[in-house]
Amino acid sequence: MLNPLSRRAALRMTGAGLLGLGATVVLPGSPASASVPTAQRFDLSQPSYERFRSVSLHETHHAMQGMAYDNVNRRLYIAQIQNGSDGDDLCINQLTIEGVLTGHMHVSNAGHGVSIGVEPVGTSSYIWMECDSDAHSDAGRGTALARFKFVNGAAPSSVKKFLTGSRTITCATDPVNKRLLVRRSESGSMHYSLFSLADAAAGRFTSPLAHFAQPALGSGSVTFQGYTFLGNILYTLDGTGHEDPAAINSYVTAIDMNTGKVVQRSLTKAGKTLFFREPEGMMVYKTVNGNPRLCFGFASRPSMSSLSRYASVYYKDVLI
Repeated sequence: MLNPLSRRAALRMTGAGLLGLGATVVLPGSPASASVPTAQRFDLSQPSYERFRSVSLHETHHAMQGMAYDNVNRRLYIAQIQNGSDGDDLCINQLTIEGVLTGHMHVSNAGHGVSIGVEPVGTSSYIWMECDSDAHSDAGRGTALARFKFVNGAAPSSVKKFLTGSRTITCATDPVNKRLLVRRSESGSMHYSLFSLADAAAGRFTSPLAHFAQPALGSGSVTFQGYTFLGNILYTLDGTGHEDPAAINSYVTAIDMNTGKVVQRSLTKAGKTLFFREPEGMMVYKTVNGNPRLCFGFASRPSMSSLSRYASVYYKDVLI
């Protein structure tokens, strides 16, 4: 198990007890301001390209969720629910950027895995992800962030936990600028807080580089499926799975973290021929030549009656 304490015991702890675990919580009242250096952003209206298609992950019966890429050690990590789990036990898959599975870790009572991060430390990859799920079911969501070394086939050990006592918390990492973005529920709505990765690893969360509420994504209700960021731009993915290829409703949105406002939103038809295509997860990675790419994933299946699930990743690479 990821948490040396039981999940229920952790949820019963007082605020003083939570801080005793070394977490410093950013209060919902923190100023919605930012001073993130501006940079080029991906043009979401440009075509998408296939990175890999219809790969089987370690847990063959569950869809991919969040993903992140260690650009130093050239490793891709994808989260998914474990086969046979009630819904909040996750598997972290390790793959090459071509989609070849090279390892995995099981993380119990974690959450849903909508987004994860990764931090290269020498030749090791440290995973950032939600932990201490608030329910042992598909509705379970993380109440803290965990940081641990990826060790193929092992359970997490020497786990550091941060921002305990949160609600619906996840994170993502910017591999270029070495930052951590935290998304969680504050005062009933989703907010983002941006930190340097070094500060986050040291448990310093009191002075975010940016803190803002998630803006409306399109009109009406949307199904949030993932996020990532590069520089001052946050990218989100939303949409649902469907049998009819003509019913594609997957959108990628760009948000300026300095203003908290949407600057571009675009329908994506990447992987449109995948059966029961469902958007899942985002990340940024750099090619060996140093070119950044905005990646987003899609889960699919061979048929409606099949238990098998596949993972596919597409990307955009035009900067403006």
